[in-house]
Amino acid sequence: MSAKDEILGRVRAGVGKDDFAARRAVAEAYLAGRTCGPQPSIGNELAVRFQAKAESLASSVDSVVEADAAPAAVVRYLAAGGLGLQAVISPDLAGLPWAASGLAVAARPAVDADRVGISGCFCAIAETGTLMLLSGAQTPATVSLLPETHIALVPVSRIVATMEDAFALLRTERDRLPRAINFISGPSRTGDIEQTIVLGAHGPCRVHLILIAGA
Repeated sequence: MSAKDEILGRVRAGVGKDDFAARRAVAEAYLAGRTCGPQPSIGNELAVRFQAKAESLASSVDSVVEADAAPAAVVRYLAAGGLGLQAVISPDLAGLPWAASGLAVAARPAVDADRVGISGCFCAIAETGTLMLLSGAQTPATVSLLPETHIALVPVSRIVATMEDAFALLRTERDRLPRAINFISGPSRTGDIEQTIVLGAHGPCRVHLILIAGA
């Protein structure tokens, strides 16, 4: 045992943190028994509510019937905005027909030179028009954070009502938290200078959402 391990072991023992399994069980029991506080009435039309809230946050929204139609929708958006036909995509989207749509893509983490990033999302939250993204090898966070244009593919079946529902889905589907959870509510913005809102100060200045009805 190294000196570092010995010191940290004494610290853990001193603060009673050796029994991680027991502490986790206590935390999970607390979460399972806790009731949610007051929540707004969202209704059953989650996609309609999500789109309205997203648009109120300066995101643009399009919709397609199936996932294979998403690349063509991306090309239409980029062409209309004069944004070029080249993008970096998260690797989990590599199976879509990008080449057939005329878009040149690279499935990898984004770098500062990339202008367009295309990602999926773990889920979307109707209450606030927010995307929930989980970092991972197939879903690198840089794709949604570095390029000045972020395009997200949002399966309608993955739209939940509230933030509480999003975390409940995460606990149900994942046995552990990812390294990072990112919430995206429209383009990056700041009001630091004379309280004037400026888009794109700390991240993408454009966020375009493509809702996939059949997914």
